[in-house]
Amino acid sequence: MNARVQKVLVVGGGTAGWMAAAALGRLSGGGYDIQVVESEEIGTVGVGEATIPPILDYNRAMGIDEVEFVRNTQATFKLGIEFVDWTRLNHSYVHPFGRYGVQMGGIHFYSYLQRHWAQGGKRHQDEFCPAIIAARAGRFSWNLPPDNPLPRHSYAYHFDASLYAVYLRKLAEAAGVKRVEGKIVDVKQREPDGFIESVQLADGRVLAADFFIDCSGFRGLLIEQTLKAGYEDWSEFLPCNRAMAVPCSRVPVTTPYTKSTAREAGWQWRIPLQHRTGNGYVFCSEYLSEDEAASRLLSRLDGAALATPRALRFVTGRRKQAWKKNCIALGLAGGFIEPLESTSIHLIQTAVARMMFLFPGQEFDQSSIDKYNAMSKFEYEDVRDFIVLHYTATERDDTPFWRHCRAIRKPETLVQRWRMYESSGAILTLPGELFQDSSWFAVLEGQGVHARHHHPFADSVSDAELERRFALMSTDAQRYAATFPMHDDFIRANCAAPAVEVKKM
Repeated sequence: MNARVQKVLVVGGGTAGWMAAAALGRLSGGGYDIQVVESEEIGTVGVGEATIPPILDYNRAMGIDEVEFVRNTQATFKLGIEFVDWTRLNHSYVHPFGRYGVQMGGIHFYSYLQRHWAQGGKRHQDEFCPAIIAARAGRFSWNLPPDNPLPRHSYAYHFDASLYAVYLRKLAEAAGVKRVEGKIVDVKQREPDGFIESVQLADGRVLAADFFIDCSGFRGLLIEQTLKAGYEDWSEFLPCNRAMAVPCSRVPVTTPYTKSTAREAGWQWRIPLQHRTGNGYVFCSEYLSEDEAASRLLSRLDGAALATPRALRFVTGRRKQAWKKNCIALGLAGGFIEPLESTSIHLIQTAVARMMFLFPGQEFDQSSIDKYNAMSKFEYEDVRDFIVLHYTATERDDTPFWRHCRAIRKPETLVQRWRMYESSGAILTLPGELFQDSSWFAVLEGQGVHARHHHPFADSVSDAELERRFALMSTDAQRYAATFPMHDDFIRANCAAPAVEVKKM
């Protein structure tokens, strides 16, 4: 293609389609014809209700007012994820959106904890993390005490994914993006290079474009059905292939964290919103039927079910070429990693960012396409390894599913990181990795993986001095978290959504 790329067609709406369209509309500088074609007949998956802190960056880039956004999406706040029964039954830990303690002498705080534990010390890592203390107490604030000596905590949101898509659509349309209602029945490719030229709708309309963004969900209408980009199946690492999702009535007290409870054949999520609670059971169909999963999910809700459980079927993995020719696949069209660490929307966000940096001008440069695909591969594998850790670092052997998980062959990249932590207590992360050292520390220790040794520089402080510093940091963390109001009180005072009648669907 020699002419400047000017016409962009986003195929499919939902969170992925409207995140892409809103970003293109706001950040492209004008001069582009951007359309989103979606069909109300097809609908969207719409279960991505929990997020992680980088969503704040996307919202700021879009110029989104936080209070308005929270009200319009029925959002609540999130300080981390509680994992219940993952390591063993009747055990829980929190993966927080915040660090533990502070570095001392250029050495990570957890190295000093490892030394403390090696000497028989009983202090727990949670007492040094304000995000965990506040989360377990049901407290939240986005402000800090002015004299806080500890690193700032971060936060994310729980929100209604369908309302988020509606909100983004308004932003996109205000930036000049046009929505087209229609169902695509045919895709035309250009001769002789196979680039996509246009799509045809059921009513006969033809939509041509220079650049196509495939947000058509699992089916990958353009990237797979048309361009045959290929799919890398990760079922050997992550065996869950089904989910049952159902909303229930709002819980009386909304927790500022996502709850993930390990079950007999997978795990159950609980995501509190202002107007309802999102629930789901992610499981492996080899060990549990859809009917059994639905029944068990309904029996474990915190409130009255508002709908019949909806089944989602998936194969964990990634598209081998997320960008092929003049088409990029975003969201479920680009790959799927179960939402255990709330990464689904984040993977859309980072893909949109890469697309914006490498947006084609006069031609589709293969070196740029290759770089995009390499970065996508790195990111998906990074997230995959972190999720596999949860399943394989477990003491559970009480059901066939968990016995299978204990025997899963781990990716070599995970094996190397795991062995390094066990042998030396070291965690080394690279630029661009989503989960940094504090996240790996939280899950490794939470799942029962312990270091045999610690960094030698952590021995430079005397026992008495180390205990003095621990006492100060523990006190500061408690004081810091105690300044937060209760989560629901904070929402009522700052960003409560208008009351809505939630009817059974």
